[in-house]
Amino acid sequence: MLYLAQVVENNISQKLELHLLAKEESSNQWFFCNEEYALIADDNKLCKWLLLLVEINEKGEIVRYRHAKDWVLNIIRDFINNGGGKSSDFLLEEQVRIEKWRQELTLESQDLTRLKLEMETRREELQQLEHNLSLERKKLND
Repeated sequence: MLYLAQVVENNISQKLELHLLAKEESSNQWFFCNEEYALIADDNKLCKWLLLLVEINEKGEIVRYRHAKDWVLNIIRDFINNGGGKSSDFLLEEQVRIEKWRQELTLESQDLTRLKLEMETRREELQQLEHNLSLERKKLND
C-alpha cells in the first residue's frame, strides 16, 4: 500500500517516525489517514518535516520510500494545467448562482413584508369595522 507520510519526532521516545497522512486506495484515489504512524528502522538519512511516498506491506513493514517533492509538484502542475482553470470557472459560476439566489431571496422577503403589511392594514380595518358595528348596536339597543 502506498502512503504519503511526513517524518516527525515522537514526543516520548524522541525518535523519528512516519506520520501517515494519506493512502492510495486505487489509482489516483487517495484518502486521508486518521492519526496513523509507522516506525522507521533506519532514520539516519531522514530529517523532520520531510514528505515521503512510502510503500508498506501487509505486515506493516516499510518496503521502500522516496521523496515526495516531485510527486507533489506534478499534482500541482496537473491541477494548474487541467483542473485549475475549471476550478476557477466553477467558483465563478457558483458566485453567480449564489448572487442570483440572494436576489431571489431578497425579492421573496420584500413580497412577504408587503403581504404582512397588507394583512396588518386589513386587520386594523376589520377592528375598526367591529368597533363601528359595536357602536351601532349600542345605539340601536338604547
